Amino acid sequence: MASKHIVCPHCHAVNRVPEERFGDRPRCGVCKAELFHGQPLDLGTGDFGAHIEHSDIPVVVDFWAPWCGPCRMMAPVFAQAAAELNTRAQLAKVDTEAQPVLASQYGIRSIPTLVVFRAGQELGRVSGALDAQRLKAWIGRFL
Repeated sequence: MASKHIVCPHCHAVNRVPEERFGDRPRCGVCKAELFHGQPLDLGTGDFGAHIEHSDIPVVVDFWAPWCGPCRMMAPVFAQAAAELNTRAQLAKVDTEAQPVLASQYGIRSIPTLVVFRAGQELGRVSGALDAQRLKAWIGRFL
């Protein structure tokens, strides 16, 4: 019975969940909210580290900005992927205008830039907007 660490999207507590229970809508042991909510998570400097360092499932971060046309075009595709990959990956967004420290820390030079992390390690990155098929195929490489 293998367990994985899942970071709560609501209170950011780390939970240990048996993999076979992922489909049972597991809840956080601290705040009792659902751990898998099928939506991109907005991250900032206060909670970014908890998610990328302590999650045993891939965390796919979209570094974006509100003024970026390609970012806005890709947002619905990213949200759809978050719903479809709900228990297999956590999709998150970082607004580089509101979080310039994170953008600088991770060397974000163009947006949108997608970065995949697992257990604190960067596994891959890609810059530029992706359509649904290419996005899912790219994320699939890290599942």
